[in-house]
Amino acid sequence: MRTLTSRLTAVLASLLLAACALLPGSDPLRVELVGIEPIEGQGLELRLAVKLRVQNPNDAPVEFDGSALELEVNGKTLASGVSDQRGSVPRYGERVLVVPMSISALGAVRQALALADGSMTTRDSVPFVLRGKLAGGAFGAVRFSQEGSLAVGTLLPRAAR
Repeated sequence: MRTLTSRLTAVLASLLLAACALLPGSDPLRVELVGIEPIEGQGLELRLAVKLRVQNPNDAPVEFDGSALELEVNGKTLASGVSDQRGSVPRYGERVLVVPMSISALGAVRQALALADGSMTTRDSVPFVLRGKLAGGAFGAVRFSQEGSLAVGTLLPRAAR
């Protein structure tokens, strides 16, 4: 009986792998950071509304029912956020998502110290990495990452500029 069960399991696993191999390949989503705006926070935290343009270069829509983001600036995590927003990115289409993100007081101090460092004063911009995922859909989460640079002036409070 065990031999029959193990053979049946092996056959089912082989069929599942073959079915996955028949699925057409899809291109990764293109995600661009298009805006960062301050929003009201609590206590010592800073809050940002991060706007992302998500482009779907595929023939099928991408459904999602949540998102998570992490923003790394100058090699250190600056902000993170989640949203339970639901929706879809249409086939060969795009959508702008807004995800609220929080910056802890410690993270803000760490970034301020890095910006105040003598080596940073000669640079007009700092590198960033935005990592995230859109949750849901037929095959789980769709992960994405974007790298670029931010103008130092956008990271400083208005009074410090």
